[in-house]
Amino acid sequence: MPTDDAALVWLRRDLRLSDHAALAAATRTARRVHCAFVFDTEILDRLPERADRRVEFIWASVSSLKQVLESHGASLHVLHGPACRLIPDLAARLGVDSVHAARDYEPFARSRDAQVAHALAADGRRFFLHKDQVIFETDEILTASGRPYHVFTPYSRVWLARLGPGDIAEHRPRLDVLARTAPLPMPSLEDLGFVRTDLGIEAGEAGAQARLADFLTRIDHYHERRDYPAVKGPSYLSVHLRFGTVSVRQLVRLCLARGGEGARTWLNELIWREFYQMLLWHHPHTVEHALQAKFDAIAWPNPPGHYEAWCAARTGYPLVDAAMRQLNSTGYMHNRLRMLTASFLVKDLHVDWRLGERYFARKLIDYDQAANVGSWQWAAGVGTDAQPWFRIFNPVTQSRRYDPAGRFIRRYVPELAALPDEAIHAPWLQPAAVLAAHGIELGRDYPPPIVDHARARARTLALFKAVA
Repeated sequence: MPTDDAALVWLRRDLRLSDHAALAAATRTARRVHCAFVFDTEILDRLPERADRRVEFIWASVSSLKQVLESHGASLHVLHGPACRLIPDLAARLGVDSVHAARDYEPFARSRDAQVAHALAADGRRFFLHKDQVIFETDEILTASGRPYHVFTPYSRVWLARLGPGDIAEHRPRLDVLARTAPLPMPSLEDLGFVRTDLGIEAGEAGAQARLADFLTRIDHYHERRDYPAVKGPSYLSVHLRFGTVSVRQLVRLCLARGGEGARTWLNELIWREFYQMLLWHHPHTVEHALQAKFDAIAWPNPPGHYEAWCAARTGYPLVDAAMRQLNSTGYMHNRLRMLTASFLVKDLHVDWRLGERYFARKLIDYDQAANVGSWQWAAGVGTDAQPWFRIFNPVTQSRRYDPAGRFIRRYVPELAALPDEAIHAPWLQPAAVLAAHGIELGRDYPPPIVDHARARARTLALFKAVA
């Protein structure tokens, strides 16, 4: 890579300074480096709500990063508008020779980056994309026949066998070549057209490192606790991974150094994340279509009121409703419950998986298109075939297994809190007199089940058999 007099680093999903691939490359090859972030109206204008936790998290992380840069005598150009126009314009105004950014694998991002590359080239400037948010990207992990994997287990074996020190080496930027700039203005959240929420998360790189430090005190028990939503088992780092306030290379290095079953199980989850990134890169059509194309022929019944009851957490299945209330009130949902609620919407309520995927896209603070699309297709049985279509979660069995004492249900469905442990998972199975003794009447205090699971399961099997 030739030496430049000046370069611009366009930050996107890499809102940090440490272990930063694009920034390290730019500061290695340019004598002066500027940094920029764009609140892209091509994305923001499509969001349905003005109280959006993701936008607030990004805004807070960008603000934090700007302060850190200013502590080094530099600053951050924070722009608001269409990135396809603003980045080439800023590059021209600053007189840089090249623009560096981390590669993004989503269909929209790929189209946007192609437009930016074309505009920069027309102006005599180069555009470099760097691998940053994954360990292995695009075509780096393929089958022996040169095709993308569609099953996770063989993919993960090759991923682990391929992993070497160079893949997780730290990318250290040279901060001494950052362009000396007085503090620059930054639009407020309100300037962007959004309002503050009950975010409740420390944003930025400092927030990520604090959350990581907490998880490292618990990681040895991760494999034992991760499936129980009432227990503090997960890392809670998903939003930081999504927006790059922490480096995935740092996380993999920590897993390998730590060792043990907990760290190995968590590393496996990081590999799942890359598996879905790989699938979306090779199959961008899966945003709208099933990976297993035959299942696009399913005529989802979408019964009136089912989707609405699921969104409103009024299905009559306590753990499903508790999970949806967690999502609606916090922007987060426990991973085990993401699988359960997705399976329930598709295989109990017979609603098209795409409607559920879009709802999660609206609500999840850690929404990642690759992981969300891949996980919904997995739960629906139309994607990777490690989850056969005929495997259907029983919501009551899942409730009894993963929230045995009903602690999570009581937290989010307090109207059932008085019920004993054995009754709280399926209150409709209790005699009315037993419910009345605890001050509960189905239909008044809590809805009866919207469907019968056994009958819904039989109908789901018929839907799939018709096209399988």
